Amino acid sequence: MTENIPEKNKLNAQDFLSIKNQQELLEKITQKGVSIDKVLKTISYNEELRELQIELVKLQQWISKNQKRVVVIFEGRDAAGKGGNIRRYSEYLNPRSMRTVALTKPTEVERGQWYFRRYIKNLPDPGEIVFFDRSWYNRAVVEPVMGFCNQSQYNKFMLQVPEFEHMLYEDGIVIIKFWFSISKEEQDRRFQARLSNPLKRWKFSPVDEKGQQLWDVYTEYKEKMFSKTHTTYSPWIIVKANNKKASRLESIKYVLSQFDYDGKSESSIDLHPDPNVVMRYYRSNRQID
Repeated sequence: MTENIPEKNKLNAQDFLSIKNQQELLEKITQKGVSIDKVLKTISYNEELRELQIELVKLQQWISKNQKRVVVIFEGRDAAGKGGNIRRYSEYLNPRSMRTVALTKPTEVERGQWYFRRYIKNLPDPGEIVFFDRSWYNRAVVEPVMGFCNQSQYNKFMLQVPEFEHMLYEDGIVIIKFWFSISKEEQDRRFQARLSNPLKRWKFSPVDEKGQQLWDVYTEYKEKMFSKTHTTYSPWIIVKANNKKASRLESIKYVLSQFDYDGKSESSIDLHPDPNVVMRYYRSNRQID
């Protein structure tokens, strides 16, 4: 790549020895006439993410101080960026009052219990925030699509889940439900990236492969889920996630916007999420997935 850059535009050893900080580096690159648009975008993203993570620390302290119980659910198709988002949320939070829940398939005993029981055991204690990397909504989309539950189990779940969430709401638990929305083309691109990276290949499973094949069936069940479980007390929040960085920043802003925590007014950045990226579900919404 560097072989195609004219000699006058290259940074030499003397340049680097004279540079003392990031600002001087950017000025030197500009003087050399090198395009750094991507670099500037990355710097801007990292700076904004850092400011938002500071606000998340403030929010966590407020939740702990006021003994609030908060659940943030991350749902979406495979490769939508759920895990990556959770990592940015939790990176600087105190692990003593924060948990990430990513349950594996139920055990034989759990399969004989009330479906919600294993999720109830992982709900937040007073003063705690819990991030669900997938949740009880497995039964609304993944399980019926993949044949992991029967029609009776699915129907029972769809009847019970609004009542279940209403009980949590009445008991004071705050639930934020995110659906990270990506296009079929973007999902396929991310799958190919996983397969080509030996450090990420473990993320790709037969279920992922079926996700592309059964795209339209997923869409059908996803829409049924929204129409039956989007409520005033527990709404679905759609996040357009083809742009990973934008989805991270704007979803964090949405969470922050839901609380009047200590020090919020002192924030140095705008905490209002972009309505073109983050929006409540409406039946008239045109989604990218």
